[in-house]
Amino acid sequence: MAFLLMSVTVLHLITLAMLFIATMEKSWWTLGDIQNTDLWYKCSYDNSSGTWLCASVNESEWLQSVQALMILSVILSSISFMVFLGQLFTMSKGGLFYFTGLCQLFAGFAAFAAVLIYTFQKREILQNDTELEKGRFGYCYILAWVCVPLLLVSGALYVHLRKRA
Repeated sequence: MAFLLMSVTVLHLITLAMLFIATMEKSWWTLGDIQNTDLWYKCSYDNSSGTWLCASVNESEWLQSVQALMILSVILSSISFMVFLGQLFTMSKGGLFYFTGLCQLFAGFAAFAAVLIYTFQKREILQNDTELEKGRFGYCYILAWVCVPLLLVSGALYVHLRKRA
């Protein structure tokens, strides 16, 4: 039981860290080493100064929904972890971690909806045909996709996890 508890806790922390990185880092869409676009900024590399110049993205309704869903996913996963820690020390023997599991499952569904919207509405979000032709999805987008099954699996594990001691 202690191994399962530690495994679920480590899985949750890893997933929460990956989800936070996917939400905050600057690589949802990339054009090689010259331009990165994320949920918040569009950064271009300036050869003359050797620095990245960032500006706020042109926000569309689709991008705002992706931003909101990713933030909701991070918040729900954080709440889930805090509730889990509270339940771990206060719940009676034999109790189930239903609330923790449901929060984690909803975090997974929110992240899933966000990456689906970004996938299918990238033309409206990026609003630049040159970027669409030459660009590709960045590592944060891929990290967000990796988070989805991990969030759902950890949520299902929490729902079935029973406190033994």
